[in-house]
Amino acid sequence: MSTNIAVLTGAGISTSAGIPDFRGPNGVWTKHPDQMQVYDIDAFLSNKAAREYSWRWQKESPVWQAQPGVAHKALVQLEEAGMLSLLATQNFDALHEKAGNSPDIIVNLHGTIGSSHCMKCGAAYQTSEIMDKLDQEPDPHCRRKLHYEGDMPCGGIIKTDVVYFGQALPDGAMEKSIRLATRADQLWVIGSTLEVFPAASIVPAAAQAGVPITIMNMGNTQYDRLAERLIREPIQDALPKLVEETIAGQQ
Repeated sequence: MSTNIAVLTGAGISTSAGIPDFRGPNGVWTKHPDQMQVYDIDAFLSNKAAREYSWRWQKESPVWQAQPGVAHKALVQLEEAGMLSLLATQNFDALHEKAGNSPDIIVNLHGTIGSSHCMKCGAAYQTSEIMDKLDQEPDPHCRRKLHYEGDMPCGGIIKTDVVYFGQALPDGAMEKSIRLATRADQLWVIGSTLEVFPAASIVPAAAQAGVPITIMNMGNTQYDRLAERLIREPIQDALPKLVEETIAGQQ
């Protein structure tokens, strides 16, 4: 019988792919706290200059240009082996999608930069298409024609599907994550400081359900005491090794 593994990933899996984290000692917001306004929903909605800054910052950020690393690809192998039931991520870099994990398994707890939508009519956009035109349209607005308004363009503000400060998490994201994590045979936490809630609450929920927990993170977390296994090695080395051993153990 195949082992059913739930995974929660944080910034640590993406730092190994060249994306700086936000809250670590060398994090983007640690060094430049003013840049937290890039993801402030009130500023974004009320101020054209703030929107233009937010879009430009996101286009120039390593988050947008990054490619999946070996750690991301290891989780694709785990899914292909039929052993990955949940990939909940605190990252919005869309690297799990780029690596090839199934959207059915991924839960983007903090949204994703890969897609965008109109905040007035809800029309969906590929963020890459918006980024390609950003020099011509630095403050993107919706061009969808509204039939009920005589085919006039909607004109609503377009925003990436990243969860900004002041916004709720995507509908059902936490509920699905906790449901699948508490039913899993194992929960792996990969590269998360477990400081950000409600995402961090997946760990004590799984522990209470009796699910064995592995925490792979370079620093300590507040839930290390709940883990049966702590791994402090670099994620780009440790995760492919763990996946390989886990798959081999099923054969």
